[in-house]
Order: sequence, then structure tokens, then C-alpha cells
Amino acid sequence: MLTIISAPSNLGLRPPEPGSVPGTAKAPDALREAGLYRRLVASGARDSGVVLAGRYRDDLDPQRSRLRNQEAIVDHARRLSERVGACIDRDEKVLILGGDCSLLVGIGLALSQRGRFGLIHLDGHTDFRHPGNSHECGSLGGEDLAAVVGRHWDSVADIDEHRPYFRTEDTAHLGSRSDDEHLEEVGDALAFVMPAEAIRSSGPPRVAAQVLAALPLDLLDGYWIHLDVDILDPSIMPAVDSPADNGLSAEDLLALLAPLVPGAVGLDITIYDPDLDPEGTYARLLTELATEALSPFAHNDCARQ
Repeated sequence: MLTIISAPSNLGLRPPEPGSVPGTAKAPDALREAGLYRRLVASGARDSGVVLAGRYRDDLDPQRSRLRNQEAIVDHARRLSERVGACIDRDEKVLILGGDCSLLVGIGLALSQRGRFGLIHLDGHTDFRHPGNSHECGSLGGEDLAAVVGRHWDSVADIDEHRPYFRTEDTAHLGSRSDDEHLEEVGDALAFVMPAEAIRSSGPPRVAAQVLAALPLDLLDGYWIHLDVDILDPSIMPAVDSPADNGLSAEDLLALLAPLVPGAVGLDITIYDPDLDPEGTYARLLTELATEALSPFAHNDCARQ
């Protein structure tokens, strides 16, 4: 069975402008309004409620020695971890609707307490900024991949002494642009890496097969899919905080997900910002994409593989 958890967080992002807050916390409600919950529940999913995040505060340390919203992020990660873990223990497939990419820490924390799980990180950016390669750390939404493989500050990468949440050899990254400043480092660190341009030229189904071949599936208890919707080209999905040209088409993304979703234990969808979508156009697009991509999950007889 598919279970849906709402995680309306914006804690890992910079303010879009002084005195304002990011709009990603509104995404679960916008997707509900667009019909995503209704359609998934009609297909057999169940709604497992909301894990609320703490208040957003633009409290970035000028010395860049801690995360913006650090205490709230860690608290939310622990509570999200408990909710995700309970669903995994019931052998449910999990869909988390965020929210920003900092959610991946709570997901990783849950899975790391239950075995050895892989990660397929689908994102228009590597999100691999960390204290070892940058003096600009502080917003976990751009640092989540580094954190979950253990390359960030202990405060976020080693919650309750569970570093790393995912091993580098069990992790793949797909979809960043070829000019991403950390792409080479990620390529050296992870089991499989491919930017968006190469996915398009190679063919998404072939790339998905390569990912599954690169991960040590025989040693894993399962794998998780993280989907940041800025993997899509901004001509298709402009309602994100950091759009980047040369992304995937909707058809590319669906073709990439089709072989990956059936074997996953769960998936999170992040970075859609309803403040940039006042008419709900892109919420409806994401509803169509998610409903199709998650069809293998949304049936009572879809037990974890």
C-alpha cells in the first residue's frame, strides 16, 4: 500500500528576498487542491497526515558555522524519521510531499536505523555543497546530498550517531546540469552520476537500467528515490527556487522513473513553490506526473519488493 505523508517545510532554503520566506511549505496543500491526494487515495493509497516544521527564521550565522534554521531542521528530521519509520515497519510504500530538500535528512535517518538502504537522488543540482568544498554553507536545501552521505557538519550529518544515512557506494545522482560546480566531486564519490544532458542523449530507460546495475542491490534492504522537481527544464516547471536550463522534459522524467519506482521503498517530491504558481498550473502538471509515475505504488497489493 502507498501511504502519503505531508512535510510542508521551507527550512532549508534562503529567503527569496529580504524579509520574505520561501513558499515550498505550501506545496502539499497546493497539490491537494490540484487533486493529487484524491486521485492517489482513489487508487488505494492512504493519507498518513502531516509532519509540521518549525517556524522559519532567517538566522544564518555570518561566520557560516551552522545551518540556517538548524535546530528546527534537526527537530523536524527526528519527527519525520519517526513517521517514515513507522510506515516502513508496516511494509508500506511511502510518498512524502514537501517541502524543500532538507527533508532527505529525516528520511535517511529513518532508513539508516532499519538496515542498509540505497538512494537515487534526482535533482537539477548536485546539492553537494559542504564545509570541505565551500565557505558558503548554511542552507541545507542545497547541501542535502552531502549531508546524507556524511560529508557535512555533525549536527545534521550525524543525528543520533547514525552517520552516514546512505553510503556513497549505495548512492546515485542524476539530473544536475553539466556546469554544476560540484559535479566532478560527486562523480568521484558516488556509485553512479549522470547530468541531465547525458540522460537525454543516452535515453532515460537505458540510464535507469545503468543506475540499478551500479547499485549493490543484493546487499541493500531497498532504495529510496529523492525527486527535486527542478530536474525538469524551467520551460516546463518554472515554479522552483533555483531553475536551471537544459533540464529534462516531462516525458524524460516519466521514462526515467518507470523502471525505478517499482523497486523503491519510497519517494519524496520537493522544491515546488506555489508562490510562483498563483494559478495552480504547475501543481496540476505535477499531479499528472506524480499520478502516472506512482501507479505501481498506489494499489493495495503492491508489497515491497
